[in-house]
Amino acid sequence: MTVELRVPQLPESVTDATLVAWHKKPGDAVRRDENLADLETDKVVLEVPSPVDGVIQELKAETGATVTSGELLAVIAEGAAAAATPAAARKEEGGGGEPASASEAGVATKLSPAAKRLVEENQLNTTQIPGSGRDGRITKGDVVQHLSGKAAPATSPVTKPVAGRPAPAGRTEQRVPMTRLRTRIAQRLIEAQSTQALLTTFNEVDMHALNGLRGRYKDGFEKKHGVRLGFMSFFVKACVEALRRFPVVNASVEGSDIVYHEYFDIGVAVSTDRGLVVPILRDADAMSFADIEKAVTGYANRAREGTITLEELTGGTFSITNGGVFGSLMSTPIVNAPQSAILGMHKIQPRPMVVDGQVVVRPMMYLAMTYDHRIIDGREAVQFLVAVKDAIEDPARLLLQV
Repeated sequence: MTVELRVPQLPESVTDATLVAWHKKPGDAVRRDENLADLETDKVVLEVPSPVDGVIQELKAETGATVTSGELLAVIAEGAAAAATPAAARKEEGGGGEPASASEAGVATKLSPAAKRLVEENQLNTTQIPGSGRDGRITKGDVVQHLSGKAAPATSPVTKPVAGRPAPAGRTEQRVPMTRLRTRIAQRLIEAQSTQALLTTFNEVDMHALNGLRGRYKDGFEKKHGVRLGFMSFFVKACVEALRRFPVVNASVEGSDIVYHEYFDIGVAVSTDRGLVVPILRDADAMSFADIEKAVTGYANRAREGTITLEELTGGTFSITNGGVFGSLMSTPIVNAPQSAILGMHKIQPRPMVVDGQVVVRPMMYLAMTYDHRIIDGREAVQFLVAVKDAIEDPARLLLQV
């Protein structure tokens, strides 16, 4: 009996996907729920599991093809594992036809989809790649770092001369298509800048009080909650309180209407090898500091592993991005449409400041808020940013909600 493997139902906002990798070939044995292929949408990578135990009989779609919901991907002969080719029982990346060891098999199961694709393309041995992801999972970044220390593989992309003239020694270029995520990011950024009246206002915040608070309680916090006490939970809480006072910053434009959201779904930007994604903290006002830190850490890990879900990236009423983790001292973030504002955090830099008439060195951070000037006036934007600044400089305000 044959079973058809089809593209799963894609989310409502996703019309198609790109088949970026097959993990099996015709004649290979498969197990029920084993991942057979990776589909890349404009937001996440989806895995396509096998519906039955059996053997791959035929692949109906090639790597790189654009596919839609319900489209036929492969045909599986159910229960025909005994007829599989001997190679099907061997580990794909073991090389030389030798059976994979138990340790190698264990490592292979900890590959993220993007990492698995790189491993297969470059014929790497996963036992030689240290994993930095959750539970030792090997991320795409781990594979890229491993490759950076090796000579270029034989299957590296073909280089070609710079257009319009012969290529002197060392002057070559590579043409690589954008990923779907990168393409979608580009579209959304252009859309935001062409449809919104974007303006950025700046301020600076003294992190002295918050640093002291974290220094006193970070060990006890981590021991009790099992997660590190970072800065993001304080900024999320500060933004929620500021959004309560200035609800138009939490609003969005639909046609000629202003939609005021009476809930606080805060997006936290996460950088991955595939591009920037913005997972959402639902009802952030009801979350504790520990809840926020756990959620942000979990989202970041899953985003980098390629296992974050589309639902976790959908929606949001306001966003926060932290360029400071990369050393950025100041920037003008772009609004994540259809939201109307975004807060940019930056690097904490010791600077001389005048405090009570005395020049002292304080840990300072520049804050930037980009907003849609169509509905948010400068007065509201500046006062919002001052409210965030006041809450961070005096964290007791967050507990008393003043």
